[in-house]
Amino acid sequence: MLLIENGYVIDPKSGLEGTLDVLVEGNIIKRIGERVKAEMTVEELENCEVIDAKDRIVAPGLVDVHVHFREPGFTYKEDIQTGSKAAARGGVTTVVLMANTKPAVDNVETLQEVLAKGKETLIHVETCANVTFGLKGQEMTPMEALAKAGAVGFTDDGIPIMDAGLVRKAMEKCAELDMPISFHEEDPDLITNNGVNRGVASEHFGIGGSPREAEYTLVERDLQIAIETGASIDIQHISTKEAVEMVRQAKKKGSNIHAEACPHHFTLTEEAVIKYGTLAKMNPPLRTEEDRQAIIQGLKDGTIDLIATDHAPHSAEEKAKPITEAPSGIIGLETALPLAITELYAKGHLTMKQIFERMSYAPANMYHLDAGYLAEGGPADIIIVDAEGKQVFTEYLSKATNSPFTGWELQGVVEKTICNGKVVYEK
Repeated sequence: MLLIENGYVIDPKSGLEGTLDVLVEGNIIKRIGERVKAEMTVEELENCEVIDAKDRIVAPGLVDVHVHFREPGFTYKEDIQTGSKAAARGGVTTVVLMANTKPAVDNVETLQEVLAKGKETLIHVETCANVTFGLKGQEMTPMEALAKAGAVGFTDDGIPIMDAGLVRKAMEKCAELDMPISFHEEDPDLITNNGVNRGVASEHFGIGGSPREAEYTLVERDLQIAIETGASIDIQHISTKEAVEMVRQAKKKGSNIHAEACPHHFTLTEEAVIKYGTLAKMNPPLRTEEDRQAIIQGLKDGTIDLIATDHAPHSAEEKAKPITEAPSGIIGLETALPLAITELYAKGHLTMKQIFERMSYAPANMYHLDAGYLAEGGPADIIIVDAEGKQVFTEYLSKATNSPFTGWELQGVVEKTICNGKVVYEK
């Protein structure tokens, strides 16, 4: 047994909030209350590890539904084991992997291989399967078979699906299966050089860059199809004010519309690409201050209901290439919660309960996962956080180090991560 006492418990599902004790037995929360220790038997106390969480927040483990662990095919960047350790350090107890691996997760065999390796880690590793074979946007995968084999959703993340008819068929199938489908919204026909916003940043590098229209034109198309089909969709890593407003309006017409913001998009602007170079190159790119503020407002009013990292590891050699040749993406699992606390909580935009709702319960709920909440009888996936503590990131448990946040002092320290009732990370 494990007793977490004196902590400030936050459950985003029920709204429970206050100084309480949490008793864990096996992989389940047995009790939550004010005097749990006093009501335990002598035998229970003798067989119980006690953690004093005074002046700390006790919250559900985070659920990150946009993660790249690069296995199979690109394990020099990251693998399921190293990615899981990075997740645990960041307070993430459940991840949903993207399917743009090599081979792609467009078949049952590869899907089962990924899930089997995930079971060897100390956290919960789920995965999406592809919408189309080989992420080519031409032929739909056997979604029903993949769902039965354990896929929790579908996406061709990394590559937009340009065939509107195929998008409609995929949404109709996902609606039938009651499973979410997630979209990477960037029209390649409008992009000259990806990863850099068309504006101040592209002018600095003397390149064409990626215009905002590349995102919001596809967002508009897919929101309309989602409203018509009733599919549960996730507009991934939203980056423009226009897309935020489109989601806001679409949510008034359809209850299954979701959108996610990444910490880099609510923290940085295109100026960061000028300062950090390829370490701040990502798809979709960092935009303007007006876009950043629109994303924060979307998080505040619930238009954007998910925070996800798009954890995208790359090797130092790859990121050392020129801006037009280096791959897009940054790592994010270890810095996500501190960035949310620093940029959203400490600056008065979101409460801690709202942060955990967007980083744990809402993403778990969209994917129909039993995670992201604290309740008696519920899963013992718990984090203990010093919300006032500061830390400087100089090294990572991820295999990769491609982050513009290296050297930043951030508020919020994950002190312990508990998954399945076991401590899987402690600072």
